[in-house]
Amino acid sequence: MAQKPLRLLACGDVEGKFDILFSRVRAIQKKSGNFDLLLCVGNFFGSTPDAEWEEYKTGIKKAPIQTYVLGANNQETVKYFQDADGCELAENITYLGRKGIFTGSSGLQIVYLSGTESLNEPVPSYNFSPKDVSSLRTMLCTTSQFKGVDILLTSPWPKYVGNFGNSSGEVDTKKCGSALVSSLAMGLKPRYHFAALEKTYYERLPYRNHIVLQENAQHATRFIALANVGNPEKKKYLYAFSIVPMKLMDAAELVKQPPDVTENPYRKSGQEASIGKQIPAPVEESACQFFFDLNEKQGRKRSSTGRDSKSSPHPKQPRKPPQPPGPCWFCLASPEVEKHLVVNIGTHCYLALAKGGLSDDHVLILPIGHYQSVVELSAEVVEEVEKYKATLRRFFKSRGKRCVVFERNYKSHHLQLQVIPVPVSCCATGDIKDAFITQAQEQQIELLEIPEHSDIKQIAQPGTAYFYVELDTGEKLFHRIKKNFPLQFGREVLASEAILNIPGKSDWRQCQISKEDEETLARRFRKDFEPYDFTLDD
Repeated sequence: MAQKPLRLLACGDVEGKFDILFSRVRAIQKKSGNFDLLLCVGNFFGSTPDAEWEEYKTGIKKAPIQTYVLGANNQETVKYFQDADGCELAENITYLGRKGIFTGSSGLQIVYLSGTESLNEPVPSYNFSPKDVSSLRTMLCTTSQFKGVDILLTSPWPKYVGNFGNSSGEVDTKKCGSALVSSLAMGLKPRYHFAALEKTYYERLPYRNHIVLQENAQHATRFIALANVGNPEKKKYLYAFSIVPMKLMDAAELVKQPPDVTENPYRKSGQEASIGKQIPAPVEESACQFFFDLNEKQGRKRSSTGRDSKSSPHPKQPRKPPQPPGPCWFCLASPEVEKHLVVNIGTHCYLALAKGGLSDDHVLILPIGHYQSVVELSAEVVEEVEKYKATLRRFFKSRGKRCVVFERNYKSHHLQLQVIPVPVSCCATGDIKDAFITQAQEQQIELLEIPEHSDIKQIAQPGTAYFYVELDTGEKLFHRIKKNFPLQFGREVLASEAILNIPGKSDWRQCQISKEDEETLARRFRKDFEPYDFTLDD
């Protein structure tokens, strides 16, 4: 018999507005049936007069549901929490304590941390310290059977929680929040994490707690920040959800991934979220490259910052990109580059027509500096690669074409992202995906579908050989190359009868044309692409 889920409510900052909160809870229970618990994060007490609280404290009024609250976040409200280990504040209202683990009779496991972050010792009673976070992690994470907890309650948001996720609105998660809470969430792997204090509602896309293809699948985490009770903007302050305790769930059911799951927001910020440290996120400096601006008729040089080199009298000294071990056909500063094929230049990347392309508008996205694969790119280069991909999708869509991107990091020295437009009339996007999978099976290539929000850097380490495909739907296919791999595989699939029906063009060497014809195609592409050229924006 399946375990009956618990029905819980979570609430943001109450700030002393107990009547508003409990009236709302009564209305919800009248409409939807009873809930088992109410969990309150943020400021339970406020600067309001104590008259309302006295009615609950003396029993004149009673909370309609068993309510658990976190402790003080400031000096003014410390007086309400007499026992640091937790105590009953009023009938049906319990203070959990400064930090600890609450396990219900059902087996539901709730970890709580009261207060706000402080790195100074000794910490006041309304703060938590690195030692508090460390002790919580040690208490739970050191056992080999540990898989995570059901719920984590903190008042502050975790720093960096917005990484890889949906917008957090006006809250800048790179500046706001606690790095210690990020560290705690990273270690405890809660299925739900609730926080408050920012007076806004933010439900982040669920994030995974494992590295795809490198670790066994684990459950996803949902972070929910809640607004303050009775706020005039009517932002959500009460969140209802059902949950079966982790200990009672089938393992396969527990690790099922939601369709919108993203990368773990704290994984890249391990240093920033480390216990006791708040290290600013690293800022990568641009590559020291100069090149001719293709949009300037006078041939004036433009610096890699994307601005006129005359505009900054005191430019900072940028860090040089990796250097190639020998001659490279694709480093833009290299004399080997066939510059007549270059059709657009950005700050860190450039576009060039593919030599021997599958079509006249088959282009490559290439880094200006020398990088071998996407997984080796710095953050700023990745950002521009993504901008180029998005722009090309819009450009090709306007011409009745869909976009296929693939990379073969095998027997190649410089990253080449192949971008091939496929006329909509040729086939549906699903047909393209099926063609790749079918041809891979025929050649005994294990082509895996990876989550749409996954970051390839979490799947492949630098130096790993791989083949990667991305469709304009966001669907992604990945193969880790262990031994021989057909160098023309991506072209073979797209040139096949199932897609472009030009099988004779599967090898680029069979598609070469004269330099004069290449120059003509490049001029035509530049002209057509110019309305979409984001590098022209101020």
